[in-house]
Formats: sequence, C-alpha cells, structure tokens
Amino acid sequence: MKHELFPWLILFLPIFAAATITLFTLRSRCCSAFLSIGAIVAGFILSILFIHANGIHFAGEISKTWLSIGNLQIDFGLKLDALSMMMLLIVTGVGGAIHIYSVGYMHEDAGFSRFFAKLSLFTFSMLGIVLANNFIEMFIFWELVGVSSYLLIGFWFEKPSAGDAAKKAFIVNRLGDFGFLLGILMIWGILGSLNFAALQNSITANPVALGTAATIAGLLIFCGAVGKSAQFPLHVWLPDAMEGPTPVSALIHAATMVAAGVYMLCRIFFLLNADALHVIAYIGGFTALLAALIAVQQNDIKRIIAYSTLSQLGYMVMAVGLNGPTAAMFHLTTHAFFKALLFLAAGSVIIGMHHEQDIWHMGNLRKKMPITFWTFLIGALALSGIPPFAGFYSKDSILAQCLEQKNYLLFGVAIFIAGLTAFYTFRLFFVVFTGKEKTDHAKHAHESPLVMTLPLVVLAVFAAVGGFIGITNNYGSQFVADHETLSVAQQFLEPLHTPVPMLIGIGVALIGIFIAFSLYKNATSDPLPAKLGGLATAMKNKFYFDELYEATFVRAHDFIAAVMDWIDRWLLEGFSIGLVRGGTDLTGRALRLLQTGNLQTYAFLFVLGMAVVLWLVLK
Repeated sequence: MKHELFPWLILFLPIFAAATITLFTLRSRCCSAFLSIGAIVAGFILSILFIHANGIHFAGEISKTWLSIGNLQIDFGLKLDALSMMMLLIVTGVGGAIHIYSVGYMHEDAGFSRFFAKLSLFTFSMLGIVLANNFIEMFIFWELVGVSSYLLIGFWFEKPSAGDAAKKAFIVNRLGDFGFLLGILMIWGILGSLNFAALQNSITANPVALGTAATIAGLLIFCGAVGKSAQFPLHVWLPDAMEGPTPVSALIHAATMVAAGVYMLCRIFFLLNADALHVIAYIGGFTALLAALIAVQQNDIKRIIAYSTLSQLGYMVMAVGLNGPTAAMFHLTTHAFFKALLFLAAGSVIIGMHHEQDIWHMGNLRKKMPITFWTFLIGALALSGIPPFAGFYSKDSILAQCLEQKNYLLFGVAIFIAGLTAFYTFRLFFVVFTGKEKTDHAKHAHESPLVMTLPLVVLAVFAAVGGFIGITNNYGSQFVADHETLSVAQQFLEPLHTPVPMLIGIGVALIGIFIAFSLYKNATSDPLPAKLGGLATAMKNKFYFDELYEATFVRAHDFIAAVMDWIDRWLLEGFSIGLVRGGTDLTGRALRLLQTGNLQTYAFLFVLGMAVVLWLVLK
C-alpha cells in the first residue's frame, strides 16, 4: 500500500483544525476559516493522491489494536476500498465547496470562527464513519456526527426555534441509534466479531450463520439508517433542521450526514437477508412518496429542498431494499452534487433577499441573480431527472432496478414520485426566478459575491456531467465481482439499455414541469389549495405527523414520567427510604437522651443496670 499515512491525515486534519480554532483562533476570523478550509481541501487532495497511487479498486485495511478484553478485540482501523474512497471524495470534495461558500454566507455573523470549528468537527466525525472498519468504531463516529449536527443545527442558539430543532434532531436520532446498538450487540453475540471483513467472511462461508435472528438483526441495524437518513417514522427531524445556517443544510442534509444511513446499509449489505430487504424497500418507497407530497405545498425555500432530500433518500433506501446497492450509491453520489448545489443556490437567494425565505415574497430573480439562476436551473433539471444531467442517470438506475426485481408496485410509486419531484422543483423555480417581483426585497435583490458563486459553478458542472463519468464502474466493482467496466461513451448511452423506465421517467418529469409552468409561471399566490382543498391543507401541515406524535408518544412519555416521578417521590423516597431514614432518626434521638452529661444520671443508670444483672443472675 502506497502513502499509508495519507488516510490517517485525511481523518485527523479536521479535528486538529477544530481544536486549534477552539483553543487559539476564535478571535481571528481569517485564521479560523483558513484552518478549517485548509484541512478539508488538503483531505481532498490527499484522497486523490492516495487513489492515484493505489487505484480506486484497491481493497485493504490499516488497523491498530485499541481494546482487547478476553475474546473481544476492537481495532481502530481504516477500511479502504472503492466504497470508502468514493465517499472520501464526496465528503471532502463537496464539503470543501461548502466550506468555501460559508466564508461569504457567514461573513457578517458574530460566531464566524465558532461556525468553522463546528464544521471541522462534523467533517472529522463523518470521515470516521466512512473509514471505520468495524461496528464499534462506526458507532462512536455515528454518535459524534449526532453531536456535531446538534451543534450546527442549533448554531443560532439565541433563536428558540433553532434550539428546539437541534434538540428534536438529537432526540429522534437517539431512538434510531438505540435499535442500531441492539443490532450491533446481537451480531457480536452470534458471530463473535464486529470487524466488517471478518463478518463478511463468516456470512460468505455460512450464509445462514445468523440463523433465525437474521431478519431481526438486519432490521435493528436498519434502525440506525432510519434515524440518520430520516426515514419514516423518524423523518420528522430533518425539515426542522433547516433552522441552522444554509451551509449546514447543504453539508448535513444533502451531501453527508443523511447519506450516512444509506452508506452504512451498503457497507453491511451482506448482513441483510431477503425479509429485511423487503421491509427496507417499502419503508424507503413510502418515505419517498410521503415527503414528495408534503414538498408540493411548502412555501419556505429551504423546507421544499429539505423534503426533496427526504424523498430522494427514500429512493436510495428503496434501491438498497431492492437488492441494488450500486444504484443506491450512484444516486447518493449524484444527489450530493445537485442537492448541495440547490441548497447553496437557495442560500444565495436568501442572502440576496436579505434573509427572506418565503418563495411568495420573491419573483423575477433571474435578472438580478443570473449566476444563481443558471446554477439553480441545472440543479433543478438534475433533481427532476432530465437528461443528460446527473440525476437522470442515477434515477434511471433505480427505476431499472425496480423492474429487474419485478416489483411493479414500487416501480409505479417511483414513477409517480419522479413526476411530483419535477413538479415541486419547478414550482419553486418559477415562483422564485420568473414572474414579477412580489416585494421590495425582490426588487432590490443582488447577486452573491464570488466566494459564494464559484462553488455553485463547480457543483453545477458535476450536477451536469456526474451521471456518465464512471461513478457506477467504481461502485459496481464493489458489489458485483464480474461488473463490466464501461467507457464514458457507454455510460452516456447506458439508459438506452433499459428504454422502458427511461422513457416513462423522462415523460412524467416533463409532464410535471409542464404542469408547474402552467400553474406558476406568473402566479402571485398558490392556486393549488383551491383545487385540492383539504389535501392541500394536509400536505402543508406535513400530514399532521408532528401533532400526532405530540398527542400520542409525547403525551404518553409525559404521563409515564409523571407516574414514575410520583412513585419515586412518594413510594420509594417518601415511604421506603423515608421509613429507614425516619427509623434511624428516631433511634438516634432516643439514644441521644441517654447522653445527658449529668453525673447523677449516669450513677443512677449504673446502679439500675447492676440491679437488673443481679436479678437475672439470681433468678
């Protein structure tokens, strides 16, 4: 293995930057930004150099013994293969663009240095998940990502809504992580190892090694992905997380953190049996449909994109469940390009609109923000699955996977979602960038500075060409031993091999765009509520899931907590402990009466005691 030191540097440079900023450079905005950006850009360069030296299809581990207790040995190791190295490029590449963009977006914020320290902490945590070679190490970094996201979502902690959103994200993720931990313990108890390579060797040698616990173990592991990747029923935290700064939304909720669940499922794909995959596929499909419907009636520019992220994550999870980890990782990669682009373009709009986020207060921004307009259009076309943009290829691979598995129900759901995606994406686009200015802020909007628009242009390039530059070659070799390597030209024409999903996918996307154009080209208010009635209200209110959880789980939790408080306060402390405490107190008070300090009393008690002893002896 060449340049063995590079992966360690890639992992630890961001935490070094975070510590240095926190301890020494909080008062120097320039040094803080330089350290944070330098760490992640250096990581991107080192990733390229390592891949160039060893090849993208290199497979190996660098491991150091961390804990050894009896038969349990836990390593701190780095797993280096096509899957992790591609994710390294995504996290450091897309993350680096977001870091640079953040210099302009957070320029006037008082917490500028603190923000970059937290970004670096998050980057370190995410890289740890990507490189971990065993479950315990992954779980530790998994929780560090949770802490980092809590800090970033609640960055503007003086806003009650930001604090509430951070707590909500943290607590909801803990629910999923509890199941994840149980699954890890179950796998260790049955297979006796936590190392991914050792586990895969055990399953390869004996496919039924997990026995009857295979489905339960797989679904418990999936709980971790349900939390991190915001799948139903734990999907409610992600839209509220938009309370954080827009670069946080791009980094956490588009390119990296929420993708961690999908990445983890693909990393441990060999552990998932057919029954577990069946459940995973339908959970993903339902989440994708639910989020797409909700996105149709949202008016906050970031929340629309957030629900779109939920929907696309559902696509990825569905692909994993349909035995298509290659298609899932392909869509994860292209999604990182165009969704980070859309979030950052939305942030550019927000800055240009003086922090206005309601799309119905915008309009005609294409003339005032031309770079943002064109880059957002590229991202919208990619998200909608219009050829030849990146989203078209990765979405087509998922649709083809549905047909390959002969799951026509999920294929129909995926097609319907594709039409909805194009509709709500261009609803947003037409309302924001076309028509007339609806407010004074829209009339006086301005283009963002170069430090913000340059990352948009770079991401737009990858959103345009990312579908046919060979991404599936790398992922395919990870999951299929005899995967055929295709040239760029073959990749470009690959969807032609599955013409049915390709043509239907393009058709529904164009229909969605056309309907959005018809309804919103010059609209000053939303015409859909009048047409859909109660359904529009339900979609706008997120199908009342938050209210449902408040009325059931939260109230049940509060009731149980109140009962336990009463038991603790009155039965345990008041009666049981109080009885012991009171008895001891009374005994002590009685004995205290014997210690009067009066000599006559002591002489009397002595004589009385002697008399009692003599009476007992003589009797």
